[in-house]
Amino acid sequence: MTVTTRRDFLAIAGSTAASFCCTSTWAETKPATNSNYRMVAAIDRRRILSAADKYLSAQPITVTASHSPRSSGGPHDYFSEGDYWWPDPKHPGGPYIRRDGMSNPDNFNAHRLALIRLSLIVPALAAAWELTGQKKYADHASLHLRAWFVDPATRMNPNLQYAQAIYGVSKGRGTGLIDTLHLVEPARAATVLMQGGALQDARAIQDWFVQYLEWMRTSKNGQEERDAKNNHGTCWVLQAAEFSRFTGNHEVRQWCRDRFRTVLVPHQIAPDGSLPLELARTKPYSYSLFDMDVLSDLCQSLSTEKEDLWHFTTPDGRGMKKLMSFMFPFIQDKSKWPYPHDVEYWNDFPVRQPSLLFSGLAYNQPDCIALWKTLNPDPSVPEVIRNYPVRQPLLWLPQNNA
Repeated sequence: MTVTTRRDFLAIAGSTAASFCCTSTWAETKPATNSNYRMVAAIDRRRILSAADKYLSAQPITVTASHSPRSSGGPHDYFSEGDYWWPDPKHPGGPYIRRDGMSNPDNFNAHRLALIRLSLIVPALAAAWELTGQKKYADHASLHLRAWFVDPATRMNPNLQYAQAIYGVSKGRGTGLIDTLHLVEPARAATVLMQGGALQDARAIQDWFVQYLEWMRTSKNGQEERDAKNNHGTCWVLQAAEFSRFTGNHEVRQWCRDRFRTVLVPHQIAPDGSLPLELARTKPYSYSLFDMDVLSDLCQSLSTEKEDLWHFTTPDGRGMKKLMSFMFPFIQDKSKWPYPHDVEYWNDFPVRQPSLLFSGLAYNQPDCIALWKTLNPDPSVPEVIRNYPVRQPLLWLPQNNA
């Protein structure tokens, strides 16, 4: 039985490896999208092909490769344990207690690491195929996708019933749905391959995502996560947006646009552009970056000519422009951060946040793109990778103006 160790995960990860308002006005006209694509392709080509060439020798590792005796599920069920839950020193063997922001290194993590591994491998291979047209990249991406979602011997069941369990408290929680945020970019990659006629077993892979999206929408755990008020709720919507994009569910895509405008922006972004629910955490900086990225990814995923989420604002001015304006100075110079430092990994952020690129293109703001270029696109710290789910922005850009 193959188990994904932390050393294996680090090896995989390593192989991929002025203020916002400094101008007097913001131009509202986007540059031609094909030039945007060419720019990112030129910047990322070497790193994409280097990673993809290494991944050609990586074989699939799915949930069936490891199992925890603490899981209430079977060999095909995804299982993880809540990050910030620890044994209670006052009651040995009793229910775990919460220590916000402090990750328990003894929790079962093999399934999450395998999922993140998939999220590193498949998008890089798809991006390499898009750049070169070489069939070997598409075929190997298909191999991994089929192992996870089609092959009866290795596929994962399409639910997260047992995710982020807590010993002595819960067999699985709604909050666990954030783990499949790392399926967002594989779904985006699968869409690219399918549209190019290069995805093997496309219909069967789509069917898995149809079933999982339905579970997200109808299960108790899924609905609890959908209604979460912080970054968890944002991540639910991004998953629904990209899974419905892959499966052609236009009704859910429209629901996600409405959710962004009526719930996410007014309830999460403050009038000054900050994210109060993230600032209240013990990792306010990295959580703010994380939610900022996911909100930006939603804009990139869902915006159309008629429904441009980048330029949506509430009557009191809340919106992505205000959020990016608030966060930009603290990405450019973290020493300006006026809030408490994160209790863990303070020195490991920021990385090449996709929100800088996507918003820079949306608002024709070159300072954002210039800063994006300077940041690390391939962090090797597992906790950072876990909070940085969009790593191949090329897959999120149209190749032409059509």
